[in-house]
Amino acid sequence: MAKKNAFYAQSGGVTAVINASACGVIETARKHKDKIGKVYAGRNGIIGALTEDLIDTSKESAADVAALRSTPAGAFGSCRYKLKSLDTNRREYERLIEVFKAHNIGYFFYNGGGDSADTCFKISQLAESLGYPIQAIHVPKTVDNDLPITDCCPGFGSVAKYVAVSTLEASLDVRSMSKTSTKVFVIEVMGRHAGWIAAAGGLLVDHNIPVVILFPEVVFDQKKFIAAVDVKVKKFGYCTIVVSEGCHYEDGRFLAEQGTRDAFGHAQLGGAAPVVANMLKEALGYKFHWAVADYLQRSARHIASKTDVKQAYELGKAAVELALKGKNAVMPTIERLSDEPYKYKIGVAELKDVANVEKFMPKNFISKDGFGITEKCKRYLTPLIQGEDYPKFVDGLPVYVTLKNVGIAKKLKPFKIT
Repeated sequence: MAKKNAFYAQSGGVTAVINASACGVIETARKHKDKIGKVYAGRNGIIGALTEDLIDTSKESAADVAALRSTPAGAFGSCRYKLKSLDTNRREYERLIEVFKAHNIGYFFYNGGGDSADTCFKISQLAESLGYPIQAIHVPKTVDNDLPITDCCPGFGSVAKYVAVSTLEASLDVRSMSKTSTKVFVIEVMGRHAGWIAAAGGLLVDHNIPVVILFPEVVFDQKKFIAAVDVKVKKFGYCTIVVSEGCHYEDGRFLAEQGTRDAFGHAQLGGAAPVVANMLKEALGYKFHWAVADYLQRSARHIASKTDVKQAYELGKAAVELALKGKNAVMPTIERLSDEPYKYKIGVAELKDVANVEKFMPKNFISKDGFGITEKCKRYLTPLIQGEDYPKFVDGLPVYVTLKNVGIAKKLKPFKIT
């Protein structure tokens, strides 16, 4: 059988370790040149495939590809662009197949979260129906940790480590000033529907830091929340609040909703921290400071979890190995074998069971009062933030690679994205 080329793309919000998965895909493909030709990357994600803007990764040196493992963000560019359903916009899917045919692409590796898992699954189905089979493998990535089946998602361990470390450090700052100044510090973290990132703040309790966590899974009760913070301030002299951007009222309204929507149709969030901070100021009169972790939490490669980096690379590698075994419409997963000592193995999930399914915090991971985490949750989280995998530093700054990203010649007519 004639060897085919591969296509790789990054999707959605990037992470501190998504490039480690790219490294795993490219390095593994290069070891199987008898079966895989070139690896093309989509410039700016799936848009690169639609517009035939393909990057030839064979132009990158082995050293630069290896350096991806310690470089944050998306080396080839990502995008928030969700392909509509096959019925609504079949032309885009057919365009993808047209591009794949033109460049002899038989492997499709899509590195992203839930929406990209859905896209990957649809492409595998359509390709078969059009008589041009594509082995579509989804490479998991999401800081939200909300993909089903896999024990954890690459990107999450590092953002959890960043949130835990940063919140600990800020809490110590507040503690030192609480006698005469700030008594409440609020940090807002990502997590639209699932509170995995916010849960990382619960690890501070073992450091004797008073923490109140607001999860998307727990309906926000303003009276109960204010009372909980007041108790901690009176006991410790200060309190730290970790609020998920997806925290919402009983009627479903987000505390942070801005009234606008992103490219995926999701409500754009941002602003829960000042909402709850001012709420406490009005009710209790406590001086406060607040911060929004925003891009800092997902791009902090300097404090990435060693476990997370390792798993991100392994899942990129596993994606290629699954393709070489003839698998299609699947996603490599992490299967936890034990908490202490932490052991896991690489598994596999069918995309039909992954697409459009969100994994939320289990009830037994959230404390009975709804403002903290349980010991079971701590046992889950702790291994995922273990170890440091520092990038190389020169003149005080980390050294991150910027690829050449040389494009290939186009063969098709221009395509307009609607």
